[in-house]
Amino acid sequence: MLKLLSQKLRFLFPALLMLLAAAMLFSACKHDGSQSYVQKLDYSESLEKIDQPDQGFYRPIYVRMTPDGISYNKNIISDQTRLYHLRTDISAFSQNGGGEDAPLSEAALSGLRECLDYFRERDKNAVVRFAYDANYGGKANAEPDMELLIAHTEQFCAVLKEYPSVITAVEAGMFGPWGEMHTSKIATPQNIARLTDTLLQHAQGLPVLVRTPKMIYDYLGISASEIENPDYRIPEKAYRLGIFNDGYLGSSSDLGTYSDRERDIAFLSKQTAHLPYGGEVVVPDSSLHDIDTCLPEMYRIHLSYLNLEWNNQVIEKWKHSTVSPECAGAETIYHGRTAFEYIQNHMGYRFVLKNSVFEYAETCENLNIDLTFENVGFGNLNKPKKAKILIVNENGETIEEHPIADFNGATEIQAKISPRLSSGTYHVYLQLFGDMLNGEPRYTVQFANNGIYHTDLNANRLGTITVLT
Repeated sequence: MLKLLSQKLRFLFPALLMLLAAAMLFSACKHDGSQSYVQKLDYSESLEKIDQPDQGFYRPIYVRMTPDGISYNKNIISDQTRLYHLRTDISAFSQNGGGEDAPLSEAALSGLRECLDYFRERDKNAVVRFAYDANYGGKANAEPDMELLIAHTEQFCAVLKEYPSVITAVEAGMFGPWGEMHTSKIATPQNIARLTDTLLQHAQGLPVLVRTPKMIYDYLGISASEIENPDYRIPEKAYRLGIFNDGYLGSSSDLGTYSDRERDIAFLSKQTAHLPYGGEVVVPDSSLHDIDTCLPEMYRIHLSYLNLEWNNQVIEKWKHSTVSPECAGAETIYHGRTAFEYIQNHMGYRFVLKNSVFEYAETCENLNIDLTFENVGFGNLNKPKKAKILIVNENGETIEEHPIADFNGATEIQAKISPRLSSGTYHVYLQLFGDMLNGEPRYTVQFANNGIYHTDLNANRLGTITVLT
């Protein structure tokens, strides 16, 4: 009897082991047989300079509009720079500016369109400012009367709103030398508020930037004390309203930009969480642009862009200053690097892929993609990007494209697609883009990881799948 029992157990034991193994396998799989695969990628941040859309060090371009059209130096536009500042001179349409009081001509508006088309074709961005200061030479009181100024604004806004992917922001300008909204007889709070309202109404969808926070307060019809109220909420009409700062880090008030730096930055930081913020750094002997001093505020104000050419002495100072471990903190890759490199790599957004997980069964009829990011930049993604998953075969051919929900700068993406693939190995990419031109994506976002971005596909590699059918 005991002998018979031992024989039965001897035969049953392997079966029990098989059942146990099957149970363990089942616990590692989903009910549909799918499994999770963490992709083998480099999840650390690179030191690469990435010219992302709508941010970074810009180059200025002088644009002259006349009744016969426009002129500008196309040679300034190069592969080395993504963002440009279009300083547009419309003095020819103002008697006080040396021209004649007249509406902007059709030739001038057509020229503006051609200029912005040129930028779009070359995947470039522009911050745009208009002024009546001839040659941007510093002349005061060159504006026409307010009615004509407003009419001009409505005319060029009708063109600008056609290029939301090209235009990073519209700086209000129009008043005073260099269009910096000071030193003008007609630059009253009421007239500046009227210009601001016209821009917000007619440049639909584009960020509008005035020169100081006080100009925003005046437009809203509120006092600074109301802004200090923690319960104060910006009305919807001002959601797209920020500032450009051409006195950046020049003094405790940024050369009159702020009337109370702490209060104004506390207010602005809420706006610049979804709007660009930038301008020109000035006053070479100011200590405010010492790297240990300026970095915390750059994060707080969400710095997006700066002029590469002014002030050149400050830029050189940054190129010859190093980032200390105390300053860079946990970002050890920047210890001992230059302040210029740190600022250049952090202006605006900078996404680092931290994890990529695929879940699928052998046949891969459904592919679940779970991505995690870290935004290490000063700012945020202010323009949502369209998103597509690309399936690429081993010959480098894109065989499937799957649109997914737009990317708005969140730290996670979860997507589910249903590919139809034969047996083989495939590479999976994420393409984030703002525009399409002749079937090619424009204004794509690149992750700041080594070996992830594919320049021919304009897409970020997420990993690999193997299909068995």
